[in-house]
Amino acid sequence: MHEDQQIVFYDGDCGFCNKSVQFILAHEKSPRLKFAALQSGFAKQFFDSRGFAQPDLSTFYFWNGKKMYSKSDGALRVLKYLKFPYPLLQAGFIIPQAIRDSAYDSIAKRRHKLAGDFCAVPTPDQQKRFLE
Repeated sequence: MHEDQQIVFYDGDCGFCNKSVQFILAHEKSPRLKFAALQSGFAKQFFDSRGFAQPDLSTFYFWNGKKMYSKSDGALRVLKYLKFPYPLLQAGFIIPQAIRDSAYDSIAKRRHKLAGDFCAVPTPDQQKRFLE
């Protein structure tokens, strides 16, 4: 069940996070990624069944099918699934993780102010990729 799927976990109540999901959908190479709001029953079961701590709503998580990544590591790993030139931004891995995550945390603290309320209605094809 979803073991080999790549899943983006995001705060479903956050406009900035929802805009980030829409950005991924608009720029991905192929429709490979799945999406799950951290508040969903699916996310709770997914984290529980793997012995992960309950997720922090201010954190972006990315399951690559084998390992969970969070914060800047998760965001940078998703870039490889996007169309050119976005994968080039993976050069950000050269920045020490502590610095990347500090910048990530700064944005995460302000995420509700950055985008306000935003809730996109996925197309029927996109809807199939959202895990409840």
